[in-house]
Amino acid sequence: MRPYAAVVALSALAAPALTQTLSPPPANNSPATAATQQPVTGSPKTFLEAARLAIIQGQLNDASVALEEAETRILTRSVQRSPTIEPSKQPLIATINDARNALAASDKQTALTKIGEALRAPGLDAPSR
Repeated sequence: MRPYAAVVALSALAAPALTQTLSPPPANNSPATAATQQPVTGSPKTFLEAARLAIIQGQLNDASVALEEAETRILTRSVQRSPTIEPSKQPLIATINDARNALAASDKQTALTKIGEALRAPGLDAPSR
């Protein structure tokens, strides 16, 4: 009967810890959080602008995600199927990649400069396929 009592005692001690880890995180509805939420749909320009805003607000992870989404939107509208996989050589993709690399190195100023260059690229507002 003793082993059973030990299991019950340990379960009683572990219950509060399990409750804490299973509780949902508190909602954060502050204006700063709302401003950096990533758009669900949009043009590459929308995602580049979201990345710029996220960097300004210090949300580097959000900025990285937005840059990846901008790159994806550009690639899905312009790349044809190919039997080989090779990186895109488009100047706009290279500029966004430079921004992503700068962001990964915590170089916010270079990332903002590269995003600005990408935002000025011709055809950025072209619709996705």
